[in-house]
Amino acid sequence: MDRRQQKTRTAIFTAFSSLLAKKSYGRITVQDIIDTANVGRTTFYAHFETKDDLLKALCEELFGHIISCAADCSHTHGLYSDNNAPESVFCHLLQHLQENDNNILGLLSCESSEIFLRYFKDSLNELIRNNFVNQNRRTNQDIPQDFLINHISGSFVEMVLWWIKGSMKQSPEKLDRYFRAVIEPIL
Repeated sequence: MDRRQQKTRTAIFTAFSSLLAKKSYGRITVQDIIDTANVGRTTFYAHFETKDDLLKALCEELFGHIISCAADCSHTHGLYSDNNAPESVFCHLLQHLQENDNNILGLLSCESSEIFLRYFKDSLNELIRNNFVNQNRRTNQDIPQDFLINHISGSFVEMVLWWIKGSMKQSPEKLDRYFRAVIEPIL
């Protein structure tokens, strides 16, 4: 994708995110998006076939970036200039959420949050499967893996919502300790 296309895509994402902060997903039209992004209808459809495709792409970009950065503790995303990355992928993920890139916390708590929470949970499933369940599972071998992954990702999402509603008073490190204290006995 060239720079011009990337700039247009970013404008559409930004417009869509700002609209989502103001009204529910169902009430947003493609016309609202193109007016806010200041792009033409043809340009919008050159990038996205439908509003649902735009939503999916936005979620994949936001959550994909955060999840992949959390999985790769070697990056220097501004969090670890002193090279002191956390051992826990969950702590790393919470630190990225705390940074609130692209207003992700607003999207997780907006009127259309159920859509974002579903994508967030789906994105977490792979991270949990690869970095936690497959490598650390020692007990409860009779529990189906997909059930366990669903349980852990659901717990994490609910914990993030609790954290957001409580004005994020706990540090990512403290929240990570709470979460692992509850999850690790299961594994």
